[in-house]
Amino acid sequence: MLRRENTREITVGGLKIGHQDKVVIQSMTNTKTKDVKATVAQIKKLEEVGCELIRVAVLDEDDAYAISEIKKEIGIPIVADIHFNADFAIKCIQNGVDKIRLNPGNIEDEAKIKEVVLLAKSRNVPIRIGINAGSLNKKYERSEVSMIESAKDHIRILEALDFHDICLSFKSSDPLETIRAYRLAADTFEYPLHLGVTEAGTLIDSTLKSSLALGNLLLEGIGDTIRISISDDPVKEVIIAKKLLKACGLYKAVPNLIACPTCGRIQYDMLPIVKEIEEYLYTVDKDIEVAIMGCAVNGPGEARGADIGIAGMKDSALLFKKGQIIKTIAAKDIVKTLKEEIDKF
Repeated sequence: MLRRENTREITVGGLKIGHQDKVVIQSMTNTKTKDVKATVAQIKKLEEVGCELIRVAVLDEDDAYAISEIKKEIGIPIVADIHFNADFAIKCIQNGVDKIRLNPGNIEDEAKIKEVVLLAKSRNVPIRIGINAGSLNKKYERSEVSMIESAKDHIRILEALDFHDICLSFKSSDPLETIRAYRLAADTFEYPLHLGVTEAGTLIDSTLKSSLALGNLLLEGIGDTIRISISDDPVKEVIIAKKLLKACGLYKAVPNLIACPTCGRIQYDMLPIVKEIEEYLYTVDKDIEVAIMGCAVNGPGEARGADIGIAGMKDSALLFKKGQIIKTIAAKDIVKTLKEEIDKF
């Protein structure tokens, strides 16, 4: 099985993917790409929370032409997601896109694919061959083996033109099928792998499915870049990706929030505090552990073990810093105090 440190390296707008023990975080906009203002605004929000690579849908020529305008306003490489019409890939490359995603399940004209590949080669634009279990070519029955065979069909076309700036993905809505497909891919190809569970659903379903499938693969050394698919604000995709990578020991500068589920012993309004601090920590790039605890059962122990923590009392809380009790805080001052301590850390 080929681990991420040994996959072939590709460069996407200066960003290295593959041949390293680093997993690049990406997401995809859900704006209309031709609406440059809205798309740029969303990408900038994604950049703020740690997105390193962004993909946009290209439905028509206007979307393709918008690429050049979007690139002027953002700070991360941009990928064009192409389905059905390879001509849009050509227009995107001409407009400065950093990477192309092609779906072999709906782009089958080999002559047109070759035209895209030759132009991409001349502009040093990598291509992701994106295999989805739900959109395989009709000649295949759905299985992880078929997904691998579909990739081989298209890789042959690219390699015949001496094109090797290739990334591969093998996504399924079934997390177990996803695991099987990527394990097989890691045994078959040298190219970097883009991990994801496709059509993973809303926040809770996606988090569970993605953590199960991608967490296992990441711990096995499989995967060079990751996208968490959620039917929601894409900012949440990046946040979950960062937390998953940190849990797998592959990402630093991500805060860890410890909080109890609360019970009848609690004597202050803790849950709104947890919510506000959680959202605040999304903007913090520090290896910091913050504990917000409800009562005296586990509260002092968890708060003392964190970098910054509070243990609840009646309408107040003890503030801990690096294991030491600093002071007692009135409930109304907890959020303000925690933010100040996080900023100073």
